[in-house]
Amino acid sequence: MNERREPPLPWELFVSELIGTGLLVLAGLSLVILVFGEGSQVARWIPSVALRRSLTGFVFGCFGAAIALSPVGRVSGAHINPAVTFGFLLMGKFNARMALGYVVAQLSGAALGALPLLAWGAMSRSIAFGATLPGAGYSTSTVVLGEVLTTFGLIAGLCVFIGTPGLRRFTPAMPPFLYAVMVPLEASISGTSTNPARSFGPALVSGRWDAWWIYWIGPMIGAIAGIVACSFLASRIEVAKLYHFDSDRTGGVHRMSQRVRARRATAA
Repeated sequence: MNERREPPLPWELFVSELIGTGLLVLAGLSLVILVFGEGSQVARWIPSVALRRSLTGFVFGCFGAAIALSPVGRVSGAHINPAVTFGFLLMGKFNARMALGYVVAQLSGAALGALPLLAWGAMSRSIAFGATLPGAGYSTSTVVLGEVLTTFGLIAGLCVFIGTPGLRRFTPAMPPFLYAVMVPLEASISGTSTNPARSFGPALVSGRWDAWWIYWIGPMIGAIAGIVACSFLASRIEVAKLYHFDSDRTGGVHRMSQRVRARRATAA
């Protein structure tokens, strides 16, 4: 009797996801430290906190877009966020084994990407290396709700763009504008993480684990809500990646998604 063997894990996908998440944490949190760290000159140039938050959200989103468009993103699909991977898992574009590998890679990349932030010295320590922390005066339920709503916006936005053929190629352009709006509105409540890996990296370096579970529970609930709300688009999403190259039909993540769909069809 022949046993059905699992295909070997595609390590190139995990390595690409590790690199992508590490770059996002390093570049994105360096930006946060530069703009909001104690002694920053940016506060003198741009006195408005809301405007600085909006610009930071936009540029942070641009870093994510650049990773999605890069060779690294082309290999793994540039999830660089456990909530995004969880969303693809819920839609059946990923299996649990692959999703676990992605999340481990993302957390490892976040840890590695956060280590160089030590080089910023006192400026980075003044804001806990960019850690996402509950805002003063807000209840725990409000902070959780902030993460739920912002992650819902991210996942729903990705579903709309990836699931609409005419918008699909513009998916990387969506997050910069989304975060430019969300960050000034919500940053004072939870820090607008929407990404457990983004929160994990600076928490590990700074030792600030204040209500760390919020930055897992909130994004995961937001991801579930986003997938439920956009379930009508699930059949139009062909592959678990944020950017679709017109000629990229044989990449590792594309082959993996095809295998998942084939197995689901066989089981049905």
